[in-house]
Amino acid sequence: MLLFGIQLAIIIFLLPLVANMTEIPPGCKIRITSRGLDMLKHETQKFVEEELGNITMPEMHGKEGSFQYSITDVNIAELNLIADLSFQPTSGLLFEVQNSSIALNFQRRILYWFFYDEGAINASADGVNIHTTLHLTKDVVGRLKIANVSCDASIAKMKAKFGGTFGRVYDFIATFLTTGMRFVLNQKICPSLKHAALVLVNQLLETIPVRTEVDKYVGIDYSLLSDPVVTGSSLDMHFKGMFYDLHNENDTLVNDAVNLVVREYDRMIYLALSEYFFDTGLYSYFKGGVFRMHVANERMPKDLEMLLRTTYFGAIMMLNPALMDAPISLELEVTSAPKSTIKTSGATVAVHSGVRVLVLPPGKAPVQLSSMTMESKFIAKVSMKGKRLAIHLDLRRFKIFSTQSALESLALIPLQAPIKTLLQITVVPLINNYTKKGVQIPLPDGIDFIEEVVEYNNVRLQSNFHMKCTDVILKTTDMLTFSF
Repeated sequence: MLLFGIQLAIIIFLLPLVANMTEIPPGCKIRITSRGLDMLKHETQKFVEEELGNITMPEMHGKEGSFQYSITDVNIAELNLIADLSFQPTSGLLFEVQNSSIALNFQRRILYWFFYDEGAINASADGVNIHTTLHLTKDVVGRLKIANVSCDASIAKMKAKFGGTFGRVYDFIATFLTTGMRFVLNQKICPSLKHAALVLVNQLLETIPVRTEVDKYVGIDYSLLSDPVVTGSSLDMHFKGMFYDLHNENDTLVNDAVNLVVREYDRMIYLALSEYFFDTGLYSYFKGGVFRMHVANERMPKDLEMLLRTTYFGAIMMLNPALMDAPISLELEVTSAPKSTIKTSGATVAVHSGVRVLVLPPGKAPVQLSSMTMESKFIAKVSMKGKRLAIHLDLRRFKIFSTQSALESLALIPLQAPIKTLLQITVVPLINNYTKKGVQIPLPDGIDFIEEVVEYNNVRLQSNFHMKCTDVILKTTDMLTFSF
């Protein structure tokens, strides 16, 4: 179990869909900077020490003239590593150990002529140098993976101190015994680190969601679009970042988003999300039939029902006076996929819906009294809960009108306020019930972001031409926990 304490900031860029590109732009991008890597260095060293401490050494037996020896119960007692973790451009990560030492103890049995002795030996391997490069790539399903490990290890010297009755007598044969031990230990270091990276670390990376269900309606695709881009100061990962309808996974939006550009390196981790990321989520929920609601009976506020009955009194009387006492209901259905927009004033979601006013005669089919169009705009508040990205919507603008006549639109004016209230107490909580659960960002298990603050800024990107885009910046209070 390793516990990582990391300070970080996440920047979420919401970029308009205005550029056509030859390559598929990522919907999600994560950048880890040198500052973030520095915070990992100490815990990575502890992880390496734990792996090296578990090295098992074979028994050694030998004979040289009248000298016979046996070495058993070899244990690594202590590691004093001077380590560094850095980016290896075009490859991945470089873990280096320089001028370090490893303390060992083991049991010896020695027969020299007619003299037999046994006891403990304390040995020290000095001048330990290890150079390990982790080559990062994406596998066939688009998951981040350590594809290969390049390792080179060397031990400059090993010295041993004998104990027991004849300890001082046998000090002169210490070099003879430790030469073999140094060779064996040196041969064990790299296989141990390769196993740790290719097996243990890759098992951790497998907890990153690639293509997974969010809920019973939608899933999300976080497959990598390319191998990680590694420079001397950062590691960038480009994910597809696309939601999809679980019942029709091939029905997705065309990705016309601009490429995500992060120019900053002063924070520890940056998360950039294209506007396409959010629009595919809205589109998938729309296709999944989530944005439909029938308000009737106990869900219908009494004052609104009375207002509707008064407004459509004439229509009811013309249809059938016997319907006057029948319940009245509203059917609300989003008619097209909602669209997100980002401005310096904040993030909004525009929703176009159809509303039908129905009377419900007992035992008979509903009778439509009227239909109207509803346009609403929501303020979207982005937040990070643990490692889940969540959105909370608040209704800000709302209007209803008739597509049939201007006169009917005027008659709907008294309904504006009560229907808006209805949306705020019924429809908006329904939508937030889905969005508040959030969706996991593509990071391994055990990573949590807390206490974020949202800021909105303008950013100018350059592609084939200049374009002015907007983004929302999400900053944490510099705390991240890894547990693996």
